[in-house]
Amino acid sequence: MTAALCPCQSGKTYTQCCRPYHDGKAAPTAETLMRSRYSAYVLRNGAYLHRSWHASTRPNKKSLLQLPPTEWLGLEIVRTEQGGATDTSGVVAFIARYREADAEAVLQETSRFVREAGRWTYVDAL
Repeated sequence: MTAALCPCQSGKTYTQCCRPYHDGKAAPTAETLMRSRYSAYVLRNGAYLHRSWHASTRPNKKSLLQLPPTEWLGLEIVRTEQGGATDTSGVVAFIARYREADAEAVLQETSRFVREAGRWTYVDAL
């Protein structure tokens, strides 16, 4: 039996990649957090999305626990700016493909992240 690849398309298994962050480990970089959040959308893990969202911009938890039935099809990281292990802020630009109601679409976003008390959080889209 082969372990399932991580939804974030890192090439690693979910257990080796995003699962530790979903289970509470702090993501070391903004890109890692971005990938783990994408995986959380794929897996409909609203609790993780809520925890990894900056308190100043975070939607209510109930809305994240009732995610729409979206089929996520792929993630491409376009670029990163800062967001490393010693930075306090970072930017990750990405393209995510998805299907909703039998129509395929693309979400293209440049996301801002901050690291506070050793933990990266998603702030907003530029």
